[in-house]
Amino acid sequence: MKVIVGLGNPGARYQWTRHNIGFRVVDRLAEINHILLSKKRFKSIYGRGQIDSQKVALLKPMTFMNRSGEAVRKAVDFLQVGIEDLVVIHDDLDLPFGRLRFKRRGGDGGHQGVRSIIESMGGNAFLRLKVGIGRPPEGADPSDYVLSSFNEIEGLCLEKTISKAAESLMVMLVEGIGAAMNRYQKKGKTEEE
Repeated sequence: MKVIVGLGNPGARYQWTRHNIGFRVVDRLAEINHILLSKKRFKSIYGRGQIDSQKVALLKPMTFMNRSGEAVRKAVDFLQVGIEDLVVIHDDLDLPFGRLRFKRRGGDGGHQGVRSIIESMGGNAFLRLKVGIGRPPEGADPSDYVLSSFNEIEGLCLEKTISKAAESLMVMLVEGIGAAMNRYQKKGKTEEE
């Protein structure tokens, strides 16, 4: 079983922000694969199902971003999966808007949700799908930027980006990480970092 976690903040105030793109990718993955995200457990909203022949648990922690690790740890322990079966989807300031990148291991890159998961799991050997949200404008506070909504131009491409991210996860589950990286990452970026 794979535990696929989309990071975000709960509540209507944050629903459409850049920081919640992980939630939106999990919602799309659930929709495409007819997995009901309706259970409340592990301080999360989650659902279980299958993508092709791979059993999955989809998770949206309701702990707020900087405490995501609490929810993830509870789910991983209950479902009895290892850190290598954990996949985390999150926004990334250092990637251009709409760009996807898979990564295993490494630091948190300043992302509070990823930091919380590394601390709670006692390691960083989980797979991440980073979804680029671009850099904030010159002089803007990154904390304010991630909690802002996408602009009008980005909004035109946002649904396509979310669908592409969900598709990349399905390819990763069915065909492997190499196939997903080759198909969805920019050419020349075909190795895990």
